[in-house]
Amino acid sequence: MKLSIGIVGLPNVGKSTLFKLLTKQDITIANYPFATIDPNVGVVSVPDERLSKLTEISGSAKTIPAVVEFYDIAGLVKGASTGEGLGNQFLGHIGETSAVLLVVRCFEGGGIIHVDGSVDPIRDLEVVQDELLLKDLEVAERALEKVTREARSGDKDAVREKEALEAIIGRLGDGELLWTWQDATEDIFDVAREQNLLTAKPQIVLLNGKEEDVSEQLVAKIAEMGAEYVVIDLGGEELLHSSHDRGKNVTSDGDGAHTDGDVYTGGGVSKLITKAYSILDLMSFFTTGEKETRAWTVAKGTKAPQASGVIHSDFEEKFIRAEVVSYDQFVEGGGWNGAKQKGWVRVEGKEYEVQDGDILLVRHG
Repeated sequence: MKLSIGIVGLPNVGKSTLFKLLTKQDITIANYPFATIDPNVGVVSVPDERLSKLTEISGSAKTIPAVVEFYDIAGLVKGASTGEGLGNQFLGHIGETSAVLLVVRCFEGGGIIHVDGSVDPIRDLEVVQDELLLKDLEVAERALEKVTREARSGDKDAVREKEALEAIIGRLGDGELLWTWQDATEDIFDVAREQNLLTAKPQIVLLNGKEEDVSEQLVAKIAEMGAEYVVIDLGGEELLHSSHDRGKNVTSDGDGAHTDGDVYTGGGVSKLITKAYSILDLMSFFTTGEKETRAWTVAKGTKAPQASGVIHSDFEEKFIRAEVVSYDQFVEGGGWNGAKQKGWVRVEGKEYEVQDGDILLVRHG
């Protein structure tokens, strides 16, 4: 399963700085609006300390972490849906992502101009949400126009899709996010997914600043939206990252960012990815041996055949059984042989729900 997150926000709120920290890619970052004019796509390793331990025990030649794809598009501005700025042109690039990350500036000053002349996180959050709603409304209305013609012929599927789109358009017209729609029908969810509607995706709000920059009113606003949030001082993380690149040993008590040997570890970045896993109800399981140790991402509740299909598509169809041991038992047993001797390796069939930290050896036809 691919975990992908689309990064949206106003210009100069820290989106490109975040992307650089996440991917360590050299991209254009400038102190003016619309410095990003093409979508940047970066692949980021998911931090998981269990991988290194498994590699050590198995003597693996390679270690392959789970990954997250981040899509960074040009900054949105108020009126983007009617042609203002550049960001709305690229919203389509994040249509197939798993979640949307809204970056909101909370810090004052720093010599960085704000596109609206002042820092107001609640206003900025509302502007971005409005543009996502308007983009979805545009997509849904276009789809409705097409399916209405098909529904006139009596096509039952087209009639159901038409009804779902009409309900979606009504919801969006009231300014409500689709992903918080608790009593929506399965048809509505299916159509929202098919149309890649942005407000149907879970949202995470990244508040760029320090804890003291975040007001109670802002937290209440995010709660009202039904979203999750993390607070990260992106400027501080960038400074630590740059210092590490220059070979300096630096630490921070702020959000846990630190250097560990030759590897820079951003505490805020780890916090963000952990939050994404939580909001999307995801987990990791592992395969390990002499050739490689690897982490795989699946949704909680995934059964063994479907989890095996993530490793290789043929494995799901030809699944027979899986040998399974928990991470803790694998480590305590010192590997497969030790865990087997202690009776900890189980044989599981097609109805087994894979658990976070499970180590699998798949048997297939």
